[in-house]
Amino acid sequence: MTTNPPAGSDPLESLAYWIDEARRRGVADPDAMALATSTPDGAPSVRVVFCRGVDAQGLRFFTNYESRKGREIAANPRAAATFFWPLLDRQVRVEGRVEKLPGADSDEYFHHRPRGHQLGAWASQQSQPLVSLDALRAESDRLAALHEGEDVPRPPHWGGYLLRPSAVELWIRGRDRLHDRVRYDRVESANGWVGTRLNP
Repeated sequence: MTTNPPAGSDPLESLAYWIDEARRRGVADPDAMALATSTPDGAPSVRVVFCRGVDAQGLRFFTNYESRKGREIAANPRAAATFFWPLLDRQVRVEGRVEKLPGADSDEYFHHRPRGHQLGAWASQQSQPLVSLDALRAESDRLAALHEGEDVPRPPHWGGYLLRPSAVELWIRGRDRLHDRVRYDRVESANGWVGTRLNP
């Protein structure tokens, strides 16, 4: 990062580049991010999910709409995410609003998933109580037999989301904990992002 972050810098381009760099350097699951959601009254929850694409619009991820995070997003469509790559000494924080992706986008991603993952999206009532793992596996086996020789359709309760950032922070580890932090806020009047360097 530069001494004075330029207003036109795009932190999402940096995020995409850092994910690719982590992948090239052999980081396990370089696109894993901690995703935080909350209830309308502010009770937070966080879990690790995979970011399945970064572009100028934002970050894409996929899940069960009826899961805890899906229910919280429906009730309070704001979220935050964090990436951390210790090998690269870098971290990225993202904050913004979440919206569902179009069905066609969810269909395309679903049909590129391994078949077992497709069946699991049907078998699992995500975040709901489970009698036993044996029962879950038996349901997956039943569905495998049901769809043998044919494509597995995407469940109506499963699909993608776009986290559309209003703020992105890039963090690089510094000597003596004097880390380099720049927060970028999306400012429509500035046609993009405005960067502000923060104290570590």
